Amino acid sequence: MAAPDRDGGAPGGLDTPGAAQDRAPSVIASHLSITYRVFSPGRQRDDEDEETSALKRLLSRSSQGVGVREVEAVKDVSFVAYPGESIAVLGRNGSGKSTLLRTIAGLVPPTSGRLWLNGRAALLGVNGVLIAKLSGRRNIWIGCLAMGMTPEEIEAKFDDIAAFADIGEFIEMPMNSYSSGMAARLRFAISTAVVPDILVVDEALSTGDTQFRDRATARIKEIRQQAGTVFMVSHNPSTIQSMCDRALWIDGGRLLADGLPGPVAGLYTRKYGEHRHVWRERYADVHRVIEEQGLEAARDLLRKYEPEGGW
Repeated sequence: MAAPDRDGGAPGGLDTPGAAQDRAPSVIASHLSITYRVFSPGRQRDDEDEETSALKRLLSRSSQGVGVREVEAVKDVSFVAYPGESIAVLGRNGSGKSTLLRTIAGLVPPTSGRLWLNGRAALLGVNGVLIAKLSGRRNIWIGCLAMGMTPEEIEAKFDDIAAFADIGEFIEMPMNSYSSGMAARLRFAISTAVVPDILVVDEALSTGDTQFRDRATARIKEIRQQAGTVFMVSHNPSTIQSMCDRALWIDGGRLLADGLPGPVAGLYTRKYGEHRHVWRERYADVHRVIEEQGLEAARDLLRKYEPEGGW
């Protein structure tokens, strides 16, 4: 099983965009494939009667009723990414896009092919280490320590993290008392306290209110300006157009398109009619704003959507 190479030399012979050949790539994926095993209940063969099948299950204690199936989540994907790029990854649920991003972040090893990373990659999100029963203050410390920050670095950045999260006095209260928007803001603030060389964002901007998403968008732009590479998943065409300068379309585990966000998103929308997903997302946005900010703010949001094609 191949593992990502970090800070290694780029492979020879891999084509790169002409305008970027004078820059050192941040990520190179060469014929990358990722396969995992799914365990599921076994099925009785049609030519076996119930008595024979029961006897076989009795004799096969270790694998009783269990079948194993291999799933190819990513199939022979190749691309080159450069510092300063913001790359949208499009794909339906189950297309393999999240598996690809988790591999770039170092969480899932590739089955075959090679992956070169020039720097440190991080997946936006620290859900796995945050503890719901502890206060926001303690969770900031836990999350930052999990990302490799020293106590001195946490002390220096604590006020900025708390200000970005904008949860006020709830910083001293347990996270299980937070609303979903408050928890999303805190997670994002912690996750972006350290700017990685390669940032992987998997649907992080689909939660929280409009004001928070504006601040999150600005934070990601800051990361790009610091010569970081950003990979992000979004089903919202306006988000892709405003935040990304390149798009990868993953379908059935394969890379179908790699180019400018507009044309790639257009092909994707034309095939799957993902505008319906956008309508559902906008409805959820309005509903959330009504709950958190009131009807007047929701009316402002509706007026914002009208120039973009409405509902």
